[in-house]
Amino acid sequence: MSHQKTRRSFIKKSSLLGAGIAVLPHLAYSNSSNNQQKLKVGLIGVGLRGTNHLNNLLNRDDVLITAICDIDPNRIKIAQDILKEKNHPNALIFGGNDYDYKNLLGLKEVDAVIISTPWLWHTRMSVDSMKAGKYAGVEVSAANTLEECWDLVNTHEETGTHMMILENVNYRRDVLAVLNMVRQDVFGELVHFRCGYQHDLRFVKLNDGQTAYGKGVEFGEKGISESVWRTQHSVSRNADVYPTHGAGPMATMCDVNRGNRFSSITSNATKGIGLHDYIVKNGGKDHPNTKVKFKQGDVITSTIETTNGETIIVTHDCNLPRPYSLGFRVQGSNGLWEVDGNRIYIEGKSEPHKWDEADEWLKKYDHPLWKKYGEHALGAGHGGMDFFVINAFVESAKQNIAPPLDVYDAAAWSAITPLSELSIENNGEPQNFPDFTRGLWIKRKPYNWIKDTY
Repeated sequence: MSHQKTRRSFIKKSSLLGAGIAVLPHLAYSNSSNNQQKLKVGLIGVGLRGTNHLNNLLNRDDVLITAICDIDPNRIKIAQDILKEKNHPNALIFGGNDYDYKNLLGLKEVDAVIISTPWLWHTRMSVDSMKAGKYAGVEVSAANTLEECWDLVNTHEETGTHMMILENVNYRRDVLAVLNMVRQDVFGELVHFRCGYQHDLRFVKLNDGQTAYGKGVEFGEKGISESVWRTQHSVSRNADVYPTHGAGPMATMCDVNRGNRFSSITSNATKGIGLHDYIVKNGGKDHPNTKVKFKQGDVITSTIETTNGETIIVTHDCNLPRPYSLGFRVQGSNGLWEVDGNRIYIEGKSEPHKWDEADEWLKKYDHPLWKKYGEHALGAGHGGMDFFVINAFVESAKQNIAPPLDVYDAAAWSAITPLSELSIENNGEPQNFPDFTRGLWIKRKPYNWIKDTY
């Protein structure tokens, strides 16, 4: 069979699946299923994030953890202890080398995998998982280069196997309430969004100071946890390396890949002094790492334009002292919501030129998912939103249907990183987004996150 014929057949099948989930979105969000067969899940990476996923999966009665892979024997032991504590059957263990995950993917005892490894492994592991016929869930970001974005899309289309980007902020309670407001036209026609990842990660990027290596200034081989690999991105790249926590929810609200799409991006970066300053303050001016040249600007600002005429400002700000915020702002012809200050203004409803506190609005438009399953989400991590992203993954994988946050979303959102890098390198020159849907965004329908969501 020719490649073109195979792809036409796949697109037809995918379109039907997409139509089905748009009409019956409860298929991807229900907390229970008539299907008594358990989903057999393998975990690739059981560091802090992977262990969180393990705990949430073990709270379900429709999942069986059949295999675990990690090259760190200490993390394997932690995972095994958790399985034992939860009276779960022993899982097969992999981790002899960097590529032992491929042996996990060869198991018939694995239906789906969750990938929670360092960023540079996300795409290759997702691609290998889809080629092995395993329903893949991958942590953010899903890809680091435009080539990797296309690798994800092409593999999905060639194999027919699904992949979900596990963007948990899409399920944050206030974000889903605002999405509910968007869908009910509270803000009117949408015009502008702001978002980002604004989080002081200096102690994470380097070291929490709890080891013998000094005052929180080590990374690489001397680092711990994410500092082993994450800091290197700040050394090597001047880009928004972590865009999806902010961009994902905003893209959903303006129907990117489903009637709309990202069209272009311009990015600029400040000078980068934050990590060097942190090393001097905590390790001393003579510490060897004061000689490290950090390429990443401390504050990176990107402006994305959509084909429907909206703009989205995305900010990356992780190397300077600051409180945490994703900086959300949703603005339309009738008013706007801003997460900082917990405030909202709706023309004709709010007192003219005065903000309302957002709490009552968010309570009024609380999303049906949170109303029904909020108690299940208690203790799941990140304020409960980790429960919902895992629930959507499991329910989609059990029925082998397109997930709510699919491979096209993974590619478009992750593409912000390489495109921002290109724009910064070229003095803020606009960069065009590839159309990862190959024109299907025009006909793809938005997911109905409101009606029949449970």
